[in-house]
Amino acid sequence: MRVAAVIPALDEAATIAAVVTDVRAQGIDRVVVVDGGSGDGTVAAARACGAEVVIEPRRGYGRACMAGARRAMASTESGAGAEVVVFLDGSGAAVAADLPDLIAPIVASQADLVLGKRRGAGVEAGALRPLQRLGNHIATWMIAARYGHRYADLGSPRAIRSDALRRLELRESHHGWPVEMQVEALRRGLRVAEVAVRYRRRRGGRSKVSGSLAGSWRAGRAILRVVWTR
Repeated sequence: MRVAAVIPALDEAATIAAVVTDVRAQGIDRVVVVDGGSGDGTVAAARACGAEVVIEPRRGYGRACMAGARRAMASTESGAGAEVVVFLDGSGAAVAADLPDLIAPIVASQADLVLGKRRGAGVEAGALRPLQRLGNHIATWMIAARYGHRYADLGSPRAIRSDALRRLELRESHHGWPVEMQVEALRRGLRVAEVAVRYRRRRGGRSKVSGSLAGSWRAGRAILRVVWTR
């Protein structure tokens, strides 16, 4: 299947080249980096290692992901658009070598959406902060209470069939977007699966969410709002 990776990035010049290179090493030739207004060399570094770059001037994680997905799914002169879109962050926390396992259930027609499950020995010490773990636990419990399905995680990376992504009609523009995808997948009857992935501390730069209490609060509030109101 035609697979493309979408990487939202904001001031990730220290890590983006390594992330793009590692993704391409897994046989994913089409990599779309969506820059949300970086003030460093993120755009130049991404282009230098062969990524397509989309400039999304409006801030917001969800906006960046959807801008990249639209580019990835669009047909070009060189061929048709992606049938599967993989999302991962530009921080280097996700391990690109896990992407083939993430995509495999979709290729085997066993799932429409596959989520990376960050658990156990594969998670580097300090990669998930206590507030992140607590937020994940609360949100996944709320989803289970409302929809009868208990996810293990809310995190990146994830892979989804392009036709399924279009069906979800996602609207969230900021950090409520990942959980909106998971909730809408249940509401619309998508086949969902989770695959164990490794997770590291970010390789450089500063997190826009867990790097500050204010960022964590905004993200947590958005996630809980989406779960409660859908």
